[in-house]
Amino acid sequence: MTRGMLATALGGALIVLGACAETDSTGGNAVQSGEAKDAAGGQTIAAALPQNGRFVALAKSAGLDQTLAGPGPYTVLVPTDEAFGKLPGGTTDNWAKPEQRAQLTGVLTYHILPGVVLSEDIGKAIDNAKGKAVLATMGGGTLTATREGGNIVFTDPAGTKATVTKADEKRSNGVVHQIDAVLAPARPG
Repeated sequence: MTRGMLATALGGALIVLGACAETDSTGGNAVQSGEAKDAAGGQTIAAALPQNGRFVALAKSAGLDQTLAGPGPYTVLVPTDEAFGKLPGGTTDNWAKPEQRAQLTGVLTYHILPGVVLSEDIGKAIDNAKGKAVLATMGGGTLTATREGGNIVFTDPAGTKATVTKADEKRSNGVVHQIDAVLAPARPG
């Protein structure tokens, strides 16, 4: 996938998912609060993430590091290095290969939500949806957000669960929530 194709895909995702900042009649999407819109830290998401971490290395391989340094706003669910370590051996090395760039881009953009969505916003969406909120991702898929033991948990289509371990790391172009597992979009038919 060329940078131009990636930019077009991300631009299309932004247009399609821009409506996700509003709650639908079923309460399925998170609402971006006024506080969330005003939240900002001193650094961009790309600059504030550990530069020697696996997420940043993979974002660079996919060309998404420049996106995460851009104006946003984005909400990024960042798996810990330990979460990447739980993947089958060689998975991240395979993703870093040029021929796997599309798959890597799909996985990483699945961890990005449009706009600034704080943990409080996610909690309200879960409550409004009677315990299970469906959130649209920049990659075009959806995540299910629930609460387990007082923690926010995201579930992907395969049933993999990722618990938020650190929430609301505010940045100048969005917010980061650290999670303890790597999520994956549904595989095409």
